[in-house]
Amino acid sequence: MTERRPATEIVSRQTQQGRRRLALLAVALGCLLLLSFFLGRYPGPWWTPPSALVEDPLAQRLMLHLRLPRLLAAVLVGMVLAASGTCFQMIFRNPLVDSGFLGVSAGASFGASLGIVALGGAPVTIQLSAAIFGILGLLSSYLLSVRIRYGDWVLRLVLAGIAVSALYSSGTSLLKYAADPLRQLPEITFWMMGGLWNITWPHVLQILPVVLPALVVILLLRWRLNLLSLRDETAFSLGVSAGRERLVLLLAAVLATAAVVSKTGLIGWVGLIVPHIARRWVGSDAQRALPAAMLLGAFFTLLCDDIARTALSGELPLGILTSLLGAGIFMLLMLRDPSGMRR
Repeated sequence: MTERRPATEIVSRQTQQGRRRLALLAVALGCLLLLSFFLGRYPGPWWTPPSALVEDPLAQRLMLHLRLPRLLAAVLVGMVLAASGTCFQMIFRNPLVDSGFLGVSAGASFGASLGIVALGGAPVTIQLSAAIFGILGLLSSYLLSVRIRYGDWVLRLVLAGIAVSALYSSGTSLLKYAADPLRQLPEITFWMMGGLWNITWPHVLQILPVVLPALVVILLLRWRLNLLSLRDETAFSLGVSAGRERLVLLLAAVLATAAVVSKTGLIGWVGLIVPHIARRWVGSDAQRALPAAMLLGAFFTLLCDDIARTALSGELPLGILTSLLGAGIFMLLMLRDPSGMRR
């Protein structure tokens, strides 16, 4: 007869193993970031030697003023989308939602298209319009869900998000129809593919004041996600103000998402697939799953961006690669035994 181990010992071992895996993810991300700094097509086809930082002024400017901010932006984008996706999936108790669920992505697409077609098409105008309408997507979904008279809060917000996303998508289609087919329509299409080709230090510094506080709020409240994933009655019996805390987390996630999407365009599947991988890797407890998702999201986005800028002579849109790899990984996860997820 086998001896049963105490539950506290099992939990302690799982916690220690989760911490080791988080440390491993952090080391892997650091190694990839260092490797990515020297990946590029100047002066060689794939690699920039470290000596070029001292000997080649052009390589020095390229690496420090173009490549480095782009790498940092990829890390921030991956962290934001993965953290937002984890929040949405736990709050809505639905593993098939991501950061664009409440009309944020559709609103940002409409705002960018409006900036290109009707507001002059300046980069600052496009980014500002995308951010404003991304936030308006959340506000519209929230206000509409308040007016719906049936279902619980989660169901009402789900239905409102679907309606608002459809409305903004229709508006984007109308703008694409009215756009100049030789100049404006390609720009809208290219923006919606997503990419980091135009990221410089000013862009990184512009999103940092929004992204960093939002990520800090999400990290500090990550232990509350375990309670907010319960039903409202259960959470209330445990002393949780579910409505207020959900609103704080949703607002932080959406603000950070709107900030990065306004600079990079639409980058899909990161917020959907990465939280699944994180839960399988470190367990479903948000205290470990959320940091793991952020590290995995940064790793995945950075890896896709490396492929996008080095695989071909012309740069591939980042959104295409994240969707292609993300869909493939998602199919593999669906084919595997779901019992492999750690608790």
